[in-house]
Amino acid sequence: MKTYRIYINDNTLIIADKLPEQTETIQMVEEKGFNFKTFYEKLGKLSATPYAIVTEDPKTLFRTIRKSLTIIKASGGLVSNAKGEYLFIFRNKKWDLPKGKVEKGEGMKEAGLREVEEECGVKINSNNERLCKTYHVYEMNGKLVLKRTNWYSMTVKGVPRLIPQKEEGITKAEWLSAADLKPVLKNTYPSIVDVLKAGKLIREKV
Repeated sequence: MKTYRIYINDNTLIIADKLPEQTETIQMVEEKGFNFKTFYEKLGKLSATPYAIVTEDPKTLFRTIRKSLTIIKASGGLVSNAKGEYLFIFRNKKWDLPKGKVEKGEGMKEAGLREVEEECGVKINSNNERLCKTYHVYEMNGKLVLKRTNWYSMTVKGVPRLIPQKEEGITKAEWLSAADLKPVLKNTYPSIVDVLKAGKLIREKV
């Protein structure tokens, strides 16, 4: 099944060739005549609702939506240490993973490594395979922006001390085991949950 998830504030737009199985009620959206900007404007800013468009060709519909938006590329990492713990940051009153915008002339993988090292004061030992991509839509200077973030699996040697980059609004950086993720899952972004699923830290709901 080919599925795209676009996160808009606390809402999710799922584009898929069949309806995903999940516990929440999904609001169906008609594919015919769909206009993303109109859809965005009608969304309640505070309602955490999953919406879905079921289409025979999710890739083409997603590309059509993407063309109507301004694209920003970002990259980040799910970093593990020698004890099998994972690096989390606390920023804007939510748990997050280190990430940032790709600079001109920079590769996605290279950008993810640089952002992690800058935001947490660590030296990355290995920057492995890409785990997933996430998509987040927001307004910037009156335009709708689609931020596409590539997430990579990374490692460090030993258990280095973390230095949160305060000027980037990061108030904490911590190593957490997979068993200690309950506070994170209660207070993080849906896109981060997707990264944790891709990294097999949490299981998909059956």
